[in-house]
Amino acid sequence: QVQLVESGGGLVQAGGSLRLSCAASGRAFSTYALGWFRQEPGKEREFVAAISWSNGNTVYADSVKGRFTISRDNAKNTVYLQITSLKPEDTAVYYCAADPRWPRILTTPRSWGQGTQVTVSS
Repeated sequence: QVQLVESGGGLVQAGGSLRLSCAASGRAFSTYALGWFRQEPGKEREFVAAISWSNGNTVYADSVKGRFTISRDNAKNTVYLQITSLKPEDTAVYYCAADPRWPRILTTPRSWGQGTQVTVSS
């Protein structure tokens, strides 16, 4: 199992950019699929993006395609989420996630970070 700690959230104006980071500790990080989810107040947590461990395949929610980019640096045990063209509706707590199995990272990953708040002002 891995432990995850997110950083990089904050307050940004619409149209701006942010890069979220998630540092992982624990063995076998490079063999885990990694992902990002987000949750708005009063709503369920939703999938944002994921990246595989084997070949770097990525998957994105339709709502973020073209604006969000997920990447990983196995040497640094870190996964990133680059967010551009931010919209007020992107305001949410963003959670990093990890799972040893690819399908599960898209729905119910085993490991979660504590979350980082992203607030986009209009």
